[in-house]
Amino acid sequence: GASSGFGQHFAPALARQGAKVVVAARRRNPLLALEEQIEADGGKCLAVAMDVTDRNSVKEAFEQAEAVFGCVDVLINNAGVGDSNAMFDVSSEEWDKVMDTNLKGAFNAAQEAARRMSHHHRPGSIINIASVLGLRVASHLTAYCASKAGLIQLTKAMALELARNNIRVNAICPGYFLTEINRDFMASDAGKKMIQRVPQRRLGDLSELLGPLFLLASDASSFMTGSIISVDGGHAVSTL
Repeated sequence: GASSGFGQHFAPALARQGAKVVVAARRRNPLLALEEQIEADGGKCLAVAMDVTDRNSVKEAFEQAEAVFGCVDVLINNAGVGDSNAMFDVSSEEWDKVMDTNLKGAFNAAQEAARRMSHHHRPGSIINIASVLGLRVASHLTAYCASKAGLIQLTKAMALELARNNIRVNAICPGYFLTEINRDFMASDAGKKMIQRVPQRRLGDLSELLGPLFLLASDASSFMTGSIISVDGGHAVSTL
């Protein structure tokens, strides 16, 4: 999920910390600019096409990554899509699209990564990007809320099974962050009202996700697995 949003921000930040980064999304072309940016900054990066809903595509992407950089030892499951219909209006196709990407896709990538880590006897870290909406809910986001809640429980289940393989599985639950996509809405009256429901009375800055990300990607979190970290300005514990 590196072609936009959080993933596009995470990749160069990880590269600056010394990681060899593989950026993946369904379309490889949008990733090439990110690859060029990272390498121009002195980092190492490989862009690969990967559709997380397709197990063959996932396997091929990991094979490409392994051929260039060796076994992947940190996976960031960031691919995701949303929905915006009332519950009565969610179609079967919309439901499947959200679940296939946000939940099944995360499992597909995690399973492939874990198999390879185990085969190479490598310790590893799987970081699932969930959401505050996996802990709380909002209207007109039925499938999204359900998929992220499922991802949180999947994180815990995988953490339990993979601990014996020295593979850690944790999740980050972002709240509302200012991005190019939501900038206009957040400046509107409705957006301002929503911001006031966040206990810290502000949106997050993407840089504020990097601390938890670096923690979970590094040995600094070597005794953490099955942990769910909220980065949401207190939104998950706000009053009902």
